[in-house]
Amino acid sequence: MPNIAYIGLGSNLGERAELIARAADMLINAPGIEVLRKSSIYETLPLGSVNQPNYLNGVLEIATILGPSNLLGVLLEIENKLGRTRTGPDNSRTIDLDLLLYADKIINEPGLIVPHPRMHLRSFVLKGLSELSPQLIHPLIKKTVSVLQSRLNGGDYFTDKSKPQLIEMAGVIAVGKTTLASNLRGSLNARLIAEAYDTNPFLAKVYAGKHDLALDSQLYFLMTRVEQLSSIKSGEIAIADYVFEKEFIYAKRLLDPQQCDLYCRINNGVSNSIAQPTLLIYLKDTPQRCLERIHLRARPYEQKIEPAFLEELFEDYQSLVAQWQKSPVITITVDGFDCRDTTKTDELAKEIKFYLA
Repeated sequence: MPNIAYIGLGSNLGERAELIARAADMLINAPGIEVLRKSSIYETLPLGSVNQPNYLNGVLEIATILGPSNLLGVLLEIENKLGRTRTGPDNSRTIDLDLLLYADKIINEPGLIVPHPRMHLRSFVLKGLSELSPQLIHPLIKKTVSVLQSRLNGGDYFTDKSKPQLIEMAGVIAVGKTTLASNLRGSLNARLIAEAYDTNPFLAKVYAGKHDLALDSQLYFLMTRVEQLSSIKSGEIAIADYVFEKEFIYAKRLLDPQQCDLYCRINNGVSNSIAQPTLLIYLKDTPQRCLERIHLRARPYEQKIEPAFLEELFEDYQSLVAQWQKSPVITITVDGFDCRDTTKTDELAKEIKFYLA
């Protein structure tokens, strides 16, 4: 019985569209392969800061009686016939044929890894897969390709072992960021970086209404976060219970225009050394439920927080995540996900590992 497989096609040299069409025709005519559907062809930028021509990319859905190794052999043969070279100063290619998925198989052999090990980081792959089969499930990550695509916001990413592996948390006050970060720390063998709210000498006074100290409070947070995020070593896994960009959210809400302008200039001057996130986890819950947790945890300086302020923060975080381009984003709706449940957090940790180097 034939198996369903998915092939990624790409070209950024020569007559790109013609080469992709020729590769598809050669697959149509290959023994043991039936091409079922073709995605649209998308033009994409080359991955990373490289001086290369843009790519054209697409995906084919096929049915095949060939085993994975034999299918890979056919793909390599077509690449060779169409002038693919694997040596040179860059990674440009006349044609690139990748075996993305083969049924629900998990294969890890020399020269053959299925699912493709970086497909969940590539919008140009997931866009074509989602067009053809949006409910197709990644055999390892256990999420649909449409969910995986939504995590990238149209971006393409790669992992780098030489850089800090920073996971940041985003979400409204009391949504569960610190609890989740603390529970993930052990599963990921990671360093926990916690927001220094308990040592901020200005925070309680600001929440009590002394708005003239808001700039002092923001600058205190800024300096502690820069110190924390610039201390992460190459290759080290760290989990911060905040996202650095929340600085601008709170500055906009708490500072007057002159203070905000000064704050942003200082921020831009001191934040160059911080580690960039490898992954953002966005915890999402209603402002009302977060307000209930604020009252339950009974931190005195938080008790005067107004529902309207939480509503504004919620909208700000929604906007931040919708425009996020620094890393993939895993969104977790807290209703149905208990950040204290180690079973759930262990499952999440396994998923997170696919986004780390």
